[in-house]
Amino acid sequence: MSYEIKQENKFRYIEEGSGETLILLHGLFGALSNFEPLIEYFKKEYKVVVPVLPLLELDLLHTSVGGIEKFVQKFIEYKGYTNVHLLGNSLGGHVALLHILKHPQNIKSLILTGSSGLFENGMGDTYPKRGDYEYIRKKTELTFYDPKMATKELVDEVFEITSNRLKVIKIIALAKSAIRNNLGEELNEIKQPTLLVWGNNDTITPPFVGREFNKLIPNSELHFIDKCGHAPMMEVPEEFNKILHQFLTKLKEPAAVTR
Repeated sequence: MSYEIKQENKFRYIEEGSGETLILLHGLFGALSNFEPLIEYFKKEYKVVVPVLPLLELDLLHTSVGGIEKFVQKFIEYKGYTNVHLLGNSLGGHVALLHILKHPQNIKSLILTGSSGLFENGMGDTYPKRGDYEYIRKKTELTFYDPKMATKELVDEVFEITSNRLKVIKIIALAKSAIRNNLGEELNEIKQPTLLVWGNNDTITPPFVGREFNKLIPNSELHFIDKCGHAPMMEVPEEFNKILHQFLTKLKEPAAVTR
């Protein structure tokens, strides 16, 4: 399934459907295709927006979680989105967290899945020699519970990125920025309803990370999915969509009136 990527000003994005705005932020090696089942499901009721994050296009000085957050803020401002449901996977979750802490006014709810911001294993202790396809294949497989999810197309995509020296430098800069930018002490400031969806078999941001987010974000609920790794919206889209749909439906219900 392919969606039209719109180009406006310096922004490239997908926008499908109408209704309240649901913005999806992808991770470091994420692509818009990661969200296809989610877009298809939610565009019937929501305006689903997926900006192409300039993870490897910013100059080195701004290649950081903060630099990406500034881009997201400018995009939301430019498009005039309000009452946004903001969803982020992996590094996209970290960017969403930073954004809600800096600009809470336009955000109605927060959804995190396999988010960095507290702890992540990333690429591990070693970084591949450029051209090591087998290493990249194994690392891509670690994203999922089922290694078959790491299709040749996906591995080729990651391999192409890591074969470029400047892109590798920027990936390392983003990974280091994510580790430095630990948000643990600020998370109690988040007032919006927050949904946490975690794979029980996530090895990059393991289940204890989801529990820690749940403990630190006041108005949050946590759901675990079995036989699922770091990208639930890709690996188990039906279950992920069902959990997200229930969460968003609850937010539409008028609060019970107390007598």
